[in-house]
Amino acid sequence: MKYYFAPLEGITGYIYRNAHASCFPGMDRYYSPFLVPHQNRDFDTREKNDILPEHNQGYTLIPQILTNRSEDFLRLSAALARYGYREINLNLGCPSGTVVTRGKGSGFLTNPDALDRFLSEVCSGFEHLHLKLSVKTRIGWESAEEWPRLLEIFNAYPLSELIIHPRLRADFYKNIPHMETYEYACSHTPLPLCFNGDLKTPENIRDLEQWFPQTKAVMIGRGLLETPDLVCRMRGAAPAGMAQLENFHGQLLDGYCASISGERNVLFKMKEFWAYFGKNFPRKEKELKKIRKAQKLTVYREITASLFADV
Repeated sequence: MKYYFAPLEGITGYIYRNAHASCFPGMDRYYSPFLVPHQNRDFDTREKNDILPEHNQGYTLIPQILTNRSEDFLRLSAALARYGYREINLNLGCPSGTVVTRGKGSGFLTNPDALDRFLSEVCSGFEHLHLKLSVKTRIGWESAEEWPRLLEIFNAYPLSELIIHPRLRADFYKNIPHMETYEYACSHTPLPLCFNGDLKTPENIRDLEQWFPQTKAVMIGRGLLETPDLVCRMRGAAPAGMAQLENFHGQLLDGYCASISGERNVLFKMKEFWAYFGKNFPRKEKELKKIRKAQKLTVYREITASLFADV
């Protein structure tokens, strides 16, 4: 089984990826938060920093693009190829209202014919660019009955991988994944499949392996944010001790302090981190509340140092 770290906008940038890869090695791939084509440049400063090869040493990064225009996808893919990337991922999963109203992300799934033309044009262009195309998708907009038609479209193209999050856009990140649609895909596609969705424990992953042994890869998002050593455990390591978790936190904090201007911005990033990481401290709600309320970095450091020392 291969293990991929899902892209989460605003969270799993290169600072996070570097700290995670250093402290919890074993991920087969990380995916970048989605890149958006711009009119007069390839990348803005934040995006360029995130995909620069020198900022992503020691692990495999797959850039992800969010657009419904094939010419923009090809242009940005060519720019990424100049940095040495050989595979690009298309985002057909984002459920955000500001994204789907523009017909992008999972909003693109509402127009299968346009999606078909898009993939035809991109795959033709990728032959000349010598790039591989993978797709991360939901199963439809509001009904699982949309899925067979969408899968038929994907089957028509030489995708390197089809990453399936078996939820509808209407589900957002709630409700139980529609496992019957993933089962349908397993028996109705020759494409390599990756499962994404609600994998938060080793038991979840082992159950998936048992139910769908043809699955060769899983993509994990929130499960790794909450349990950063999850894949290490799947590879036979003992659960991370508090010293290892503290080291991870320290590397992440140092990385943000070195790259982000203003301690309020650093605090915002760290509080976002603790919204998931706090799961590792189930009996420390009082201290976690202090972290959420911290307004100064010195205070934050004191609270977290005490928290790690007291566990």
